[in-house]
Amino acid sequence: MTRKYFGTDGIRGKVGEPPITADFLLKLGWAAGKAFADEKHDFVLVGKDTRISGYMFESALEAGLTAAGVDTHLLGPMPTPGIAYLTRTLRARAGIVISASHNPYYDNGVKFFSVQGTKLPDDIEEKIEAYIDSPMTTVDSSKLGKAKRLEDAAGRYIEFCKASIPTRYDFSGMKIVVDCAHGATYHIAPHVFSEVGAEVIVIGAEPNGLNINDECGATKPDKLVATVLAHQADIGIALDGDGDRLIMVDHKGDIVDGDELIYIIAKSRLDVGQLTGPVVGTLMTNLGMEHGLKRLGINLLRAKVGDRYVLEMLSEHKGILGGENSGHIICLDRTTTGDGIIAALQIMAEMHDSGKNLHELKSGMQKYPQVLVNVRTSKKVNPDTNEAIQKTVRAVEAKLGNKGRVLLRASGTEPLIRVMVEGEHADLVENYAHQLADDVKKAIDA
Repeated sequence: MTRKYFGTDGIRGKVGEPPITADFLLKLGWAAGKAFADEKHDFVLVGKDTRISGYMFESALEAGLTAAGVDTHLLGPMPTPGIAYLTRTLRARAGIVISASHNPYYDNGVKFFSVQGTKLPDDIEEKIEAYIDSPMTTVDSSKLGKAKRLEDAAGRYIEFCKASIPTRYDFSGMKIVVDCAHGATYHIAPHVFSEVGAEVIVIGAEPNGLNINDECGATKPDKLVATVLAHQADIGIALDGDGDRLIMVDHKGDIVDGDELIYIIAKSRLDVGQLTGPVVGTLMTNLGMEHGLKRLGINLLRAKVGDRYVLEMLSEHKGILGGENSGHIICLDRTTTGDGIIAALQIMAEMHDSGKNLHELKSGMQKYPQVLVNVRTSKKVNPDTNEAIQKTVRAVEAKLGNKGRVLLRASGTEPLIRVMVEGEHADLVENYAHQLADDVKKAIDA
């Protein structure tokens, strides 16, 4: 079924423009309540990040759920993975997250978790969409839902994060900088890392509703780099606005991305005999990670871009570790979804056990230079079936051999063809990428 409202990660857009409006969120809350009405659990959790529109949308969802006869437990600001965890442990009907993740404050969105703390099954999403397009009704007053705040939500999640590593770990003597992106981890991440013994310097933890992800966090780690160097810290930890992404910085100020972090965790799990199944990346995963894992005897599978597809492939192949270079890192042996805080703790544990710093740990894999060029199109084009484009792709692939890779991907949201080339030599990769982009443009214009 083609989704009318749901994308790969819920519903997202600019605040005030359909579907991210108060009236739509009211209807969405009601539709979700109706869809969950035949479930045996008796309440839904609603959490949000720190963007200003969260107040409005929290109230709208609460009203819609109440009208459908469903009770609501409000969590307030809470990381997306924290909502997944609480949905599972509290046995809620579902968890609803009001967040646009790494996007600016003027965007927002809604995504759902099932009672298992995973993405909603397709049939439930389809049921919600069907209700959205039907007339809204209100249950009898005697059956209206009620709402209350869950006061200890943050404390529960802090303890869960700490429990993702054994209690024998004491990070006394480790100095870390934590950038909370002025987002949902602002009142959680500093406590987690200080309570496991680290000396914590906090930045990006003063949300005002408008500064979430603003020149900070996992998508903009420049401030983190500067702070790590200024304080001579051992590592820097950058989370995004809803806490499901992690980018790190080593003591030299070098940025360590999701691919490198997944490689470190994979090797760590392998060394202690705890890695099962393949590691799952995406079409954008760096070839250097694939080669690094191969040297360790670990197979890498590539899913479509999006943590939903990574999770599906992990489940299908019984893997426990996967993610994206953007910093979505999924450790299924610890939790059910991507979690920046938990992933960072796994890296810190490996630093502790190996006696190596982060710079040394990432050196096991060498990232290949990767160049991405966006080609704007006036019409929809499938690069996989265009013979002129494929002829150029084959020519570049032949020059790269097994030391490089070409990927052409049509954007799902914009009239763009994304041209990606990676290989050993930066200058060649740059030239090939722009040559290929020019040929793609010519083929489209023709």
